[in-house]
Amino acid sequence: MIEMALARNFGAGRPAAVAPNQSGHLHSGDLGSLPATDAHASLTAPFVALGYVAHESWAWGNYKATILALAAQSRAHVQGRTVRVLEIGGGRDPLFSLEEAAAANMHLTVNDIDAGELALAPAGFSTLHFDIAGDLASAAVTPGSFDLIISQMVFEHIHDVPRAWANCHALLAPGGVALAFFPTLFAPPYVLNYCLPEFVSAAVLRLFFPRRNKTVQPKFPAYYDHCRGSQAKLAPLFRSIGYSSHLVVPFWSHGYFRKLPVLREIDTFVQGLARKRDWRAIT
Repeated sequence: MIEMALARNFGAGRPAAVAPNQSGHLHSGDLGSLPATDAHASLTAPFVALGYVAHESWAWGNYKATILALAAQSRAHVQGRTVRVLEIGGGRDPLFSLEEAAAANMHLTVNDIDAGELALAPAGFSTLHFDIAGDLASAAVTPGSFDLIISQMVFEHIHDVPRAWANCHALLAPGGVALAFFPTLFAPPYVLNYCLPEFVSAAVLRLFFPRRNKTVQPKFPAYYDHCRGSQAKLAPLFRSIGYSSHLVVPFWSHGYFRKLPVLREIDTFVQGLARKRDWRAIT
């Protein structure tokens, strides 16, 4: 249903990938022969340390800890200085408070394409108003100026995801990591969101999740460009951009059908089976 995709900018090099085995633990052999590089090991390490389980509850419960672990890794590359983090689409609700960022030795810059959302960001954060899938030359941002770029439920709203990943690559310093956490097609709730008119899907979402409203947590149109759980779909993209290694971490299950008896039970069974058999088409 969702996944985390990570890519590291070490310059030229063969990408690495990882997938879960049927027990839900990371296993680096499911996708064929993988290079045993330090870059690959550093991407998998936070998930191994946190006890990765391929269920969406683990993803949500451990997302923040995963970012902190990646930031801790970055400190080994930055020779003691503060880790420079860019949160794409952070808007009104950055992942960390100023105090949390400072405690982790991070300087967090909050980005958003929507100036109104960015204006609602908590006071004290550095902010950047630009489109991650747009022309960086027109944005007030310097290439190579970040050690870690993160985004949560953003990439499904981007029209041109390859351009977004390429821009992340340009903004990363050598050794930097970009992570995107996003929902994937062809999981049933996201297929419905993709196919239904926006006003209908927004009403349905509010029915299941009342907080998803314009005041608390707005809903934005979703396009799902390159939002797939397939390793075969994403690996060529990362290679073509020039990332030295990448990691696609899948998760199954969701809460969208929890108020719909029968459908809920059927979906739970199918998602459990998909997780056991590593069916990436419905991550």
